[in-house]
Amino acid sequence: MTTPEWMPPAAASAASTVPASLRPGSGWRNWGRSESAHPEFAARPESIDEVIAAVNFARDSGVTVKAWGAGHSFTSIAATDGLHLDVGVIAGVIAVGGADGTQPTHVTLGAGTNLYELPALLEPLGLALANMGDIDRQTIAGAISTGTHGTGARFGGIATQVRGVTLVTAAGEVLRVNANENPQLLPAAALSLGALGILVDVTIECVPTFLLHAVERPEPAAVVLDEWLQRSAETDHFEFFVWPHTTTALTKSNTRLLGDAPRHPLSRFSRWFDDEFMANGVFRAISAAGHAAPAIIPPINRLAVKLSGNREFTDVSTSVFVTDRTVRFREMEYALPLEAVPDAVRAIQKLITDRGWRVSFPIEVRSAAADSLLLSTASGRATGYVAVHRYWREDPAEYFREVEAIMMAHDGRPHWGKLHNRPAESLATAYPRFNEFLSIRDRLDPGRVFANDYLRQVLGQ
Repeated sequence: MTTPEWMPPAAASAASTVPASLRPGSGWRNWGRSESAHPEFAARPESIDEVIAAVNFARDSGVTVKAWGAGHSFTSIAATDGLHLDVGVIAGVIAVGGADGTQPTHVTLGAGTNLYELPALLEPLGLALANMGDIDRQTIAGAISTGTHGTGARFGGIATQVRGVTLVTAAGEVLRVNANENPQLLPAAALSLGALGILVDVTIECVPTFLLHAVERPEPAAVVLDEWLQRSAETDHFEFFVWPHTTTALTKSNTRLLGDAPRHPLSRFSRWFDDEFMANGVFRAISAAGHAAPAIIPPINRLAVKLSGNREFTDVSTSVFVTDRTVRFREMEYALPLEAVPDAVRAIQKLITDRGWRVSFPIEVRSAAADSLLLSTASGRATGYVAVHRYWREDPAEYFREVEAIMMAHDGRPHWGKLHNRPAESLATAYPRFNEFLSIRDRLDPGRVFANDYLRQVLGQ
């Protein structure tokens, strides 16, 4: 074995093989600037064999190993001071359909594939994801591992579309999980928090390409909250944003259409003006000004809702689901029983008023269907999501702490990739199959090669 000069002697003597791609680690920060890490080692494997070599090295050297995606989680779920894996090279379409040529909607993607790459990869196949969130910077592995979701009372998060995964376990073994191999593990492996192994590929069940008819309107927030259950049930994809210090909600209602339906997309200028100039450029300036002078936030919010989107268009699904967000923020999001959403939002509105806080970011509300994944925030129940945000230069601690108390009072479950303070003891009572996941973790990673502070917080030792 050739040992690099920079490698500590203890690590060199413990490991039987040094991966060819191993390098000294370097500092890392996530997108929201809420977390940072300084791993000792880094590697950029280009194949499953190189992932195996990296995991074996970490285990034998007594350090932890984590794969980082796009860094779009606000928690430290992927942080490590041991070995950081960048699987960005393991990307793109690996296979389409089953081994026997059936199931043409099943697409296997490299774990490092970013969601924003999917239109170029899937549209030539006549396929799309059944549902998406409004941010597409994440990798497919990171998106499913943290429970990324969109909105729609009849649709689950991206992890519910997973039909198989391949991961490298702590023993350096390749574990395939699908309908034919280890199917009993799929409800855990499809949304695993990175606790079971390093994902190298993900098989997604896609749908034929479709369009969305989008209607975006400002409406009275009180009316929208009163009609929440009805509108969630009647609309394919319904969400809304309530602006603090106003009585207005911006609603977004998206209806699914066949892929060959007539398109009526936004003009290039309209999309630039609304989604780039207003939503990013102007909002960035407003957020910075509000941070410097909080007293101006209420009148600015009232002006913002008057200028908010009031538009209608029809386009391919990805062009409607996804928006470009470049203003940095920090976020807490909780999953609640669907019917609990209106009371929870009203309680947040009252909290902001009673405390005299100045909050520039809106409260975001979405929905999802119940599913059967062990650690899905929608596991076993129809779900509504309530998210709160703060500009990244502001301290969100007090606001988030008080909102979290409201969410817990409504039987809430925190999004795994967004800020929260819940320990394992509290989360165990929120998930009926929590202990089942822990048992699988004990079997696949008994030595906690994939552990970190965040996983110790939410899963225990």
